[in-house]
Amino acid sequence: MDSKTLVDEIVAAMEDKKAKDISIIDIQNITIIADYFVICSGTSSTHIKAIVDEIDFKLTEVGLEAHHKEGYDSARWILLDYGDVVVHVFHQEERAFYNLERLWSDGEMTSIRY
Repeated sequence: MDSKTLVDEIVAAMEDKKAKDISIIDIQNITIIADYFVICSGTSSTHIKAIVDEIDFKLTEVGLEAHHKEGYDSARWILLDYGDVVVHVFHQEERAFYNLERLWSDGEMTSIRY
């Protein structure tokens, strides 16, 4: 699956679980670490885990598993690494503090507001 299609699948899973403030940052022209960051917020640790579980479930159905998952136990900032696409699911407070959109502002940003 190409990275843009993977982003679309991830965003659909986020939308299914009512993720807040979904952003896509195209970073393929500024770094080699990934093609895209997909970022969203959840309202509680339960909501954040539900979003991540839905992403895991939907991508496992099509034969994809994250290379790495970090932060699931604390559920304040969970990172899923799918190689060309890195997913960040934040609690709203952590997202404001780390502000990845500002740090990666050289990338091409797409926001999907909910």
